[in-house]
Amino acid sequence: MLYTQEEVLDYVKEEDVKFVRLAYFDLSGKQKNATIMASELPRAFENGVAFDASAIPDFEEANKADLFLFPDASTLSVLPWRPSSGKVIRMFCDIRRSDGSPYEKDCRHLLTSAAQKIKAECGVDLQIGTEFEFYLFKLDENGETTKIPFDKAGYMDIAPEDKGENIRRNICFTLEQMGITPESSHHEEGPGQNEVDFRYSDPLTAADNASTFKWIVRTKAAESGLFADFSPKPLLDKPGSGMHINISCSDTSKNEQILAGILSHIEEITYFLNPTENSYNRLGEAKAPRFICWGKENRSALIRVPASKDKMRLEIRSPDPSCNPYVAFTLLIHAAIDGIKNNMKPPTPASENLFDSTVAKKVAYKTIPDTIEEAKELAQKSEFVKGILG
Repeated sequence: MLYTQEEVLDYVKEEDVKFVRLAYFDLSGKQKNATIMASELPRAFENGVAFDASAIPDFEEANKADLFLFPDASTLSVLPWRPSSGKVIRMFCDIRRSDGSPYEKDCRHLLTSAAQKIKAECGVDLQIGTEFEFYLFKLDENGETTKIPFDKAGYMDIAPEDKGENIRRNICFTLEQMGITPESSHHEEGPGQNEVDFRYSDPLTAADNASTFKWIVRTKAAESGLFADFSPKPLLDKPGSGMHINISCSDTSKNEQILAGILSHIEEITYFLNPTENSYNRLGEAKAPRFICWGKENRSALIRVPASKDKMRLEIRSPDPSCNPYVAFTLLIHAAIDGIKNNMKPPTPASENLFDSTVAKKVAYKTIPDTIEEAKELAQKSEFVKGILG
């Protein structure tokens, strides 16, 4: 449900809300927040809440560090694990400068602008859905993280082998209480590895939901005495964890152009889809793509066009959960815009099983960067990236 400021203020009064968490994100996608008393919310809506931007990596230096958080009323969620008396609510915030202008490094603003641009210049809306994989690891006697998986189950196994069943159910139930409805969940191939998938929504909501999901998973895992690991390759000899991004267009006749646009820019934006050194241990291993190509129902291709009776969609299989979803979605939307505006045509679809090492040695497809250093260099040289992110 989308709330207005007036509805939020009425809710706060009627439902005994005492604390308001104002959430925002740094450039890596890490969630930050400030908590204010509910009585301060009218002032926050009108004037914002100041914070020291020089304390956030890569934001501003001390001589121009005053930035302001303005709550987005439409993102109201109640934190269901907090007491019902003296409720705690959370809203995502827009970051603005002292003159009221949007802060150019606010990743929610970047994504909002991208979604508006594709609508205004291409006449289409994009819908985005995510598929998250993550591991659950045990803690030691001191409460420190280990690399011991919570169970030894495999793909879509059930209890008692799948010990994560109750935790996934608790995660999904909590998300529902916060107004977020997951589509499905199951055990993945790796020991202690789980997956939760989300149905598509508008880009900003999809990114907000993805960020909320990671927070809830970590919270619920900690409540169960476990650690939720979203790193791309936590166990080098086991399957890595991806964050597949599904894109649907309101005009399916534009799908091939969008596909071509993303493929044409994938090398230079890989640094933002796979932003850690660990990301490159996953790519090209255990069903994670390496070759820049697309295929119909081909899970070994970087972009898969799944068999589907509803909206035709594109599944980008290279991103991983360490990425900032706001920045990742922003770059993919701009690549889609480029594909549509320049009437790009995709190459011939790949039908080979590129996970077969013998086949992989024979194909001529280009590959995504092999290391984070290579990916970063491509991004730094990219006029496309500079034009979007500065």
